[in-house]
Amino acid sequence: MSFTTDDIDNAVTTVQKNIIKECISSEIFDGDMIRRLQWAYDEGYPNILVDKYNNCFKRIKKKWEPVLIADGVEPIPTNEAEFAVLVLAHEGYKDRATRDDEEEYL
Repeated sequence: MSFTTDDIDNAVTTVQKNIIKECISSEIFDGDMIRRLQWAYDEGYPNILVDKYNNCFKRIKKKWEPVLIADGVEPIPTNEAEFAVLVLAHEGYKDRATRDDEEEYL
């Protein structure tokens, strides 16, 4: 079976994709997600992208909850999607590709 970016869209939401981009550079995102979908299909592991999202969300929450509290954000959303939208809109947020680009110039 062959996978496309449409399969990524069917597996995870836009917010979930943006959270995964905290961990995986947007420059390789589509290829990496398609590779993961192919592996999951071959191995019979249907929730691989959701599991990747869950792991990335745990990392982003651990990193950003203290930042939001220090910024005086109240209340901190308990809903994952709302929390993600808040973090992604924060002026200090940088996705993996941006962080990698900045490190390249140091």
